[in-house]
Amino acid sequence: MPIIKSAKKRVRVAGKASIRNAKTKRALKTALKTFAKSPSAKALSKAQSAIDTAAKKNVIHKNKAARQKRQLAQAAKAANVKPAASTKKPASKPAAKKTPAKKAPAKKK
Repeated sequence: MPIIKSAKKRVRVAGKASIRNAKTKRALKTALKTFAKSPSAKALSKAQSAIDTAAKKNVIHKNKAARQKRQLAQAAKAANVKPAASTKKPASKPAAKKTPAKKAPAKKK
């Protein structure tokens, strides 16, 4: 058991991170198994999202995430699963604000 205050805190923080990482890994494994069991567009989307989340949180390496997503895409293609259409609207540029023209400084007499 640690004696130093900072070491005690590291034990607490590491414990919380361990639980958080375990939840992310479990969600990833579940999503991958669900897709493997019955390939569908929705399951594909969930699995890809779970992979992205795990990579973002550094639970898995980004190259491993890319490899897993490629393998998912190959499996989806083999099962004739079309990726779900994106429901996001394309981003539009915000309207430019008009700034009033600056007046010339008044002449001094």
